[in-house]
Amino acid sequence: MSRNKQKGTAFETLVVRWLAEHGFPHAERRALAGTNDLGDVTGIPGLVIECKNHKTLSFSEWLEEAEVERTNASADYGIVVAKRRGKGDAGDQYAVMRLEDLARLLKEAGY
Repeated sequence: MSRNKQKGTAFETLVVRWLAEHGFPHAERRALAGTNDLGDVTGIPGLVIECKNHKTLSFSEWLEEAEVERTNASADYGIVVAKRRGKGDAGDQYAVMRLEDLARLLKEAGY
């Protein structure tokens, strides 16, 4: 396994463990799906999570990728969880989504 693949796997595992410990017990890493990628994390209905552990942040590109995966998975929302340099706790990482989706999510939650 390449070094980059190992970094990605370790980061996905960190995120999944954190989610499981914070109210999402069914969160798990998703098996690779080839050209019809469905995101990196599954087990939260309606949600696709794409995890990124890169030195350079590319939120625009990653959000486009999450949107494709959201469509592939027939999910309601696509979120990018990106590694924040110098922060080892998964709860300290960036969670990025489109403002339109955030507004819809907040409305659905009763705000």
